[in-house]
Amino acid sequence: MYRILIADDEEQIREGIIRKIDWEKIGYIIVGSAENGLDALEKAEHLHPDVVMTDIKMPFLGGLELGEKLRESMPSVKLIFFSGFDEFEFAQQAIKMHAAEYILKPINSEELTETLRKIKAQIDREVAEKRNVEVLKRQYEESLPVMRGQFLTDLIEGRVPKERLKAKAAQFRINLQADGWAVALLRVDAEEKTARVLQGQEELVPILLKSTTEGELEGYFRFVDFLAGDCVTVIAAIRSADGVLPLVNRMDQICSSARRVLGTKVMAGVSTAAENLSQLQHCYQEAQSALEYSAVLGGDKAISIADVEPDPSARAEFSEHDESEIVSAIKLGNKREIAQKIDSVFGQFRTVVLPLSQYQIFLLEIMTSLLKVLHAYRIDEAAIFGENFSFVQTISKLHSLEDMKRWCADVCMKISANIERERLDSTKLLTRSAEEYVRAHYQDPGLSVESLCSRLHVSPAYFSTVFKRESGKNFVSYLTEVRMRKAVELLNMTDDKTYIIAQKVGYTEPNYFSYVFKKKFGVSPSKYRNRT
Repeated sequence: MYRILIADDEEQIREGIIRKIDWEKIGYIIVGSAENGLDALEKAEHLHPDVVMTDIKMPFLGGLELGEKLRESMPSVKLIFFSGFDEFEFAQQAIKMHAAEYILKPINSEELTETLRKIKAQIDREVAEKRNVEVLKRQYEESLPVMRGQFLTDLIEGRVPKERLKAKAAQFRINLQADGWAVALLRVDAEEKTARVLQGQEELVPILLKSTTEGELEGYFRFVDFLAGDCVTVIAAIRSADGVLPLVNRMDQICSSARRVLGTKVMAGVSTAAENLSQLQHCYQEAQSALEYSAVLGGDKAISIADVEPDPSARAEFSEHDESEIVSAIKLGNKREIAQKIDSVFGQFRTVVLPLSQYQIFLLEIMTSLLKVLHAYRIDEAAIFGENFSFVQTISKLHSLEDMKRWCADVCMKISANIERERLDSTKLLTRSAEEYVRAHYQDPGLSVESLCSRLHVSPAYFSTVFKRESGKNFVSYLTEVRMRKAVELLNMTDDKTYIIAQKVGYTEPNYFSYVFKKKFGVSPSKYRNRT
């Protein structure tokens, strides 16, 4: 069922249209009706109709003006205009805004029914096109290589959360079943000239190197490879019984084969093995270091980081991903979530024992990130750490990893509480400022969310959310309430004419003021005055 909103200032016509057509039979449901353009616009914003049927001539806001505003906010809505005036200019304007139909009064129910059937068929086609699974699948398949490459780049750079890794791997058809994983990087020597066959086409060098790599690895390893800058990056599944040595040997062979194909030195670096893909950021860093060793040693060979840096995993690293996780928990999480993130970051030390000094350096790196948060939110350091605080003295008193973890979690929770307190205070202050401004300027007919937000230097979307949460009502309702209270006061305390009172409370159109007043109190302003 598609949704229809009907707007006409004559109730008899509205009811006649609703009554004469079997809406469900032709695939529609009436979601609302309006007696003027402004009322129709407000209802459309809440009801989200698929079709709006509107008269051309209506008070406060005509049908064409209504159509223009709906075209801006709801470009997919279908517009049907009807009018008692057989004037070419109206039809011309309706055509300009791509109206679905222009109908002259009196409205013929059979003609309107046929028009609605045509519009339904048009909407059906549009919806079918959007939902065309085959088209979407084809588009997805075409974009899959690029998306897969971006995912793998994010993976080795530590930007894929653990909880999303399994789903993402399945999406990009990567088999996670393996004893372990290692990263290998290959690139040509930038100091040597490229083979004569590729002169003038240097951008093809990484592609040719990637093709050579795939041919040499196929059948020996289960792997994925992709281009990252000028490097071919390989993520290979490793058997725990073999370790990385077979991969190093194969990469060494690739360096020799690629030298023959490209006519230039090729170098390769291989990491140690990681148990799962979530640890690949560290492997990637190892492979980068090994690649530099290969360059220093003259290229034409693969270097394993384990050969040049014994036990490279035995070190404490506070990664960008760790920093992002902790800062995000402080800003948005609760105490339990903060504690979980801290425990996860410190979890890398469960299977390794390091000197105390390395743990202390690790904690200092965390504190540096937390200081950035304090400065960003202008939080006084004394409110978190106390007066005369010294990082060096405090950290020197923490003699175990567990003590450091507890102290770090406590600091993070204090910062989080301060941010939440500041956020609540700022939203209350913003709401009070808005209410005071409305009470002082309600008589301004140009007062709106946009003009107020311009003065308060906030976005309308953020302001609307905050104001509704703090005051319990939206801005337009609050402004109308203030204006209506003042109107009642003027009706009771003065002999001013209704149109004068309308102007005093911010309405340039007396008829619209009377309409809003009656909608609020059930009677017109003049009857309200006589009643009291």
